[in-house]
Amino acid sequence: MTLSAAQRISCDVMETRAEVARIFNIQRYSLNDGRGIRTVIFFKGCPHRCPWCANPESISPKIETVRRESKCLHCAPCLRDADECPSGAFGYIGRDVTLDELENEVMKDDVFFRSSGGGVTLSGGEVLLQAPFATQFLQRLRRFGVHTAIETAGDAPLSRLMPLAHQCDEVLFDLKIMDTALAQSVLAMNLPRVLDNFRQLVADGINVIPRVPLIPGYTLNETNMARVLAFLLPSGIRQLHLLPFHQYGEPKYRLLGQEWGMRQAIPPTEDEVSAMRQLAEREGYNVTLGG
Repeated sequence: MTLSAAQRISCDVMETRAEVARIFNIQRYSLNDGRGIRTVIFFKGCPHRCPWCANPESISPKIETVRRESKCLHCAPCLRDADECPSGAFGYIGRDVTLDELENEVMKDDVFFRSSGGGVTLSGGEVLLQAPFATQFLQRLRRFGVHTAIETAGDAPLSRLMPLAHQCDEVLFDLKIMDTALAQSVLAMNLPRVLDNFRQLVADGINVIPRVPLIPGYTLNETNMARVLAFLLPSGIRQLHLLPFHQYGEPKYRLLGQEWGMRQAIPPTEDEVSAMRQLAEREGYNVTLGG
């Protein structure tokens, strides 16, 4: 079933209930975000404020209404109502789904999972904001033998993180600004908690894959990379994903009527990315670009 407007849940309730989640996209046939062909589910809501976020529609936990000029018929009068708009110029970003609905939707892709060794990745936003739902959902998928993964910044209480992580075949864990004060002021991130959570995942035998976004002015420098590598050294992990900055999110900011603060930022050059890669490889890491 499709939930009506009256049934849409509030942000506060969403964080504590396990039977309904708020998502904003399901991306099929992804070759990133884990092994094989994957279906990626994007959960709505994020506690962080990364200036380089490529999914600004993921930040607010609320269902948002947007207007696409290219579809507009310029009706007179305009109702400005996504449910009544004849051309689809007005539309919603975000919808609420139940466990049964999402399972039925995702399992349509089971043949691709089995043929490619792929599976399902939960992304965001930040999936840990809706951890009870996500945990139950991955439990269901694992009964079908589906490979499961999450993408997370790890900034949440262990009571949310660990039950979900134990339902994952791999946890794609982002390590961003490695200075505590800067992480708090720029990202609104509790870095000590993030690092403690990473250590706990490793101690519990979870397959954790660290990822570092390479962002001009923030993380694209040897100092930050050296801190990442020094932190990872005791874990014994020897694989690392590097995620170079891109400008693909800029049209989304325009759609939402927001200013893209990184509009003038230049994506890393091949030499800049290579320098970060070589720094990690000299320390014995197997580096993947993207992922």
